[in-house]
Amino acid sequence: MATLVIGALVLLFGLWVLGKLSKANPKIVARILKASGGLLAIGAAAFLFMRGQIGLAVPLGAAGLGLLGWLPFGPAGFGPRTQKSTGQVSRVRSAFVEMELDHDTGAMHGRILAGRYEGMVLDAIDVQTLARLLSEIDEESRALLVAYLDRRDPAWSEHAQGDAAAGRAAASSGKMTEQEAYQLLGIEPGATPEDISRAHRSLMKKLHPDQGGSTYLAARVNEAKEVLLRRHR
Repeated sequence: MATLVIGALVLLFGLWVLGKLSKANPKIVARILKASGGLLAIGAAAFLFMRGQIGLAVPLGAAGLGLLGWLPFGPAGFGPRTQKSTGQVSRVRSAFVEMELDHDTGAMHGRILAGRYEGMVLDAIDVQTLARLLSEIDEESRALLVAYLDRRDPAWSEHAQGDAAAGRAAASSGKMTEQEAYQLLGIEPGATPEDISRAHRSLMKKLHPDQGGSTYLAARVNEAKEVLLRRHR
């Protein structure tokens, strides 16, 4: 009878845990499961070692340490080598403004390159002032500044006057060079087609209009991919 009660309690606990995990962030769940698997493997290895079954204990313990990232092999050990590198930044420049997009956070920052606000970072200028500048700059710069304003304050255009959002669908002022394409995708010259496609996918997840991004920047990212893949054909 006691065995049945314990079994029922274990089953209920397991169902409760599964319910919690189903609502959690998949990345967090994966880390929890990996750490739990590593700890269980180490515990089982210690048990086998105490029983004298060293031949089974050693590989099981090594697998557990690998899952926890304490050895340079195993799922956790190889993970950092196969994942994309962090700290990547995309850069795009027009006559009036230079912009940077952090791949990890999706944050967009920039600075003004000409005019009475030359050298100032965009974050230090209020949204209303930036909106007024849209009527004073070239079409490509306007599109880039609109993309920044959309990211900084999605409701800015509701209060803007006149034709402030005209730069949303602006075209590039000229043919993109390979150097510009590398800077826009945030990768180094000589990158493989796989690196180019990976960077493109990562950026499109943040910049695609369906995700609240910028039509102009999404088009530029697509152009950068085509420019760089063309040299590999």
